Amino acid sequence: MRKILLLVLAVSMASMTSCKSKYPNLEEGLYAEIVTNKGTIVAKLYHEATPLTVANFIELAEGKHPMVDSSFAEKPFFNGLTFHRVMKDFMIQGGDPKADGTGSPGYRFPDEFVDSLKHDRKGLLSMANPGANANGSQFFITLAETPWLNNKHSIFGEVVIGQEVVDNISLVDVDPGNNKPVDPIVIQEVNIINKGVKAPDFTTEMERLEEKIKQREAELAKVAEETAARLNDLKAEAEEMDSGLKVYWKQKGKGMKPEDGSKIRMNYAGYLANGQLFDSCILEVAEKYDMVNQERLARGMYSPTVSDYGKEARLIPGFREGLNMMSVGDQVVLFIPPHLAYGEQGIPNLIPPNSELIFELELVDIFNPE
Repeated sequence: MRKILLLVLAVSMASMTSCKSKYPNLEEGLYAEIVTNKGTIVAKLYHEATPLTVANFIELAEGKHPMVDSSFAEKPFFNGLTFHRVMKDFMIQGGDPKADGTGSPGYRFPDEFVDSLKHDRKGLLSMANPGANANGSQFFITLAETPWLNNKHSIFGEVVIGQEVVDNISLVDVDPGNNKPVDPIVIQEVNIINKGVKAPDFTTEMERLEEKIKQREAELAKVAEETAARLNDLKAEAEEMDSGLKVYWKQKGKGMKPEDGSKIRMNYAGYLANGQLFDSCILEVAEKYDMVNQERLARGMYSPTVSDYGKEARLIPGFREGLNMMSVGDQVVLFIPPHLAYGEQGIPNLIPPNSELIFELELVDIFNPE
C-alpha cells in the first residue's frame, strides 16, 4: 500500500513539474491547462477576484472537491468530458458529465460577481448555469463580447495560451438543433499549474460568500423597509378616486396634456406594498435593489419607456387611469388596488396574488416617432 501511495505521489509531482517546465514564461498565479483533442488551452484563473469559483474549478479538476456526488469522488472530474455546445461567434461550453447541458457534479453553489469583470472580450472563462446561484461544473469560453451575460454568469479566468485552439473549435460542424459538435471535442485532461500562490479553498470561500450574501440580503431588506415607510406616508395624503385608485401628486408639470391615442415616454418604478421593487426603467433605482437586467442594460433600455396613452391603452386599469390624468412634466405616485392591477392571479414569480401595486411615475414627453 505504501509503495502504491508513493507511486501516486511521484506521478502527481512529475505531472506538476512537467506543467511548470512546459510554461516557464507564465507569471505568478494559478492556471488551468485544458488539453483537448484539438489542441491545448491555458487559462489564467482569477483566484483573487473570484476565489470560490476558482476553488470549485481547481478542486473538481484535481478530484478533491468535497461536495461532488459519490460517483465522481476522488476522480479528476473534467478528464474525458467534452465541449458539448459550440456556437460560432458566441462561446464553447463544456464540463457537463451528461454532455447535453443538464448534467451536474451533484451540488450547486452561488454566483460570484465582481464589478471589474465583464464579458467584454473573447477568451474569458465563465460559469454556465440554468439560473441564478445554480453553478456546478459547466463552464464556457467566450468568442466575442457578450455584455448581456454580465451578472448572470461568474467570470473566473481568461485564456493566455491557445486562443487559436478555442477559435478553431468554434468552427467545427455542429448539429443545428442543439449546437453539439458532430465529432466530439474531448477534454482529455485538465491540469492545474500553481506559480507561487496559495490556492483558495472551496469550503472556506463558500462560507465567506454565504456570509456576504446574508449581509447584502439584510441591506436590501432595510432598503425595502425604508421605501415602504416612505410610500405609506405618501399614501396617507393621496387622493382616492371613485375606482379605488389613490393618487399622490409629487409635481405638477407645465407641459401639454397628450391627446387620446397618442404615445408618450415615461419614467416609472413599480413596488409591492412591502417596498420591494418589481420593475423600473430607471437604472439608479434598479441598482439600489440589485435588480439590474443586464440584457436591458446592454441594449440601452434603462431610459424613458414608450407607452400608449388614452382610454384604449393596453395597460392595467389602475395604471391607465392614473396615467391618463397626467400632463407632460407631471410626477405622481399611484396606489393601485388588486382589482385594478393583476387581481387574484398576480404574475408568477413576480407579483403575488391580490397585491396592491405602487408606481412612482413621471410623464417625460410626448413621443413622436420619425
